[in-house]
Amino acid sequence: MTEWTLHGGNLSHAMRAFPNAPGPWLDLSTGINADPWPIPADLAIDWHRLPDAAALTELERAAATCFGTDPARVLALPGTEMGLRALATLGLPAPLRHVAPGYRTHAHALGDSTPIAFADVGRTAARGGTILLANPANPDGRLTTRADLMALTEILAARAGWLVVDEAFVDAQDDASIVPLLGPDAPVIVMRSFGKFFGLAGVRLGFAIGPVALIARWRAMLGSWPLSAAAIAIGTAAYRDTDWIAATRLRLVDRAAALDTMLARHGLAATGASPLFRLIDGEAAALFAHLARQGILTRPFDYDPRWLRLGVPATAQDLNRLDRALANG
Repeated sequence: MTEWTLHGGNLSHAMRAFPNAPGPWLDLSTGINADPWPIPADLAIDWHRLPDAAALTELERAAATCFGTDPARVLALPGTEMGLRALATLGLPAPLRHVAPGYRTHAHALGDSTPIAFADVGRTAARGGTILLANPANPDGRLTTRADLMALTEILAARAGWLVVDEAFVDAQDDASIVPLLGPDAPVIVMRSFGKFFGLAGVRLGFAIGPVALIARWRAMLGSWPLSAAAIAIGTAAYRDTDWIAATRLRLVDRAAALDTMLARHGLAATGASPLFRLIDGEAAALFAHLARQGILTRPFDYDPRWLRLGVPATAQDLNRLDRALANG
């Protein structure tokens, strides 16, 4: 199952590997909101000119308002993946550590980084350096309180250390982000993803939030046109759509609860605080193949053969399809 343990997605490979599966495929492998922000048909995108610097500034201002911070602390990136891989160029202090299990990219983001268990984060922070973790965590969806993260920040800062928090899934949960609590010079970098909550991963848009001086230096490294005109226009309009954001957060909670109830009927206990995905602990390989043969793609993990992650279905029809597939065992 190596093809599906690196990242979610890879639907084209699944279609080749399971050619007799009924279509259309239901992709639950990524945790990306399956009910995306509706791009207005009249959204203006100027494909003729280079992306406008003023428009990029407006995007960062709109995102900063949504994040609850100063626009000078916000850097728009061509996807969070690229932002994570740039961390190794920022001169963050050693020793470098990342919480595992977690996002596969985290193991490479800081360079020569050592994995640590979440339970050891506080003890490890007392030695300074840099710690990278996700909140909500992946793949189990564990949500660390903001108070605990701020306490961790203080421990690291007292030893000239830094904290990097990957908040890729946090937009689905109001009042869960650490960003509004951070002072202007706090030694913390927060990564934010656009595509997961807004359901538009193909836009390739992400953000880094950090101290003004670090963000300014990072911005200079990106050059003059880091984003496409489409990413700028779509991102700006989406972050300003506060009604859609609020309504979507409520809908996601309801859908996640419906998924939990359905999984429980099949004897599957779901874990995770993020309303975008759930983790189930069982015989992942057999269940992955069983669902794939019925045209439903999920996410296994090579470091734990019992774990299988499912994105939350967007519609009652998709939930019913998953219900029927599980019953057809």
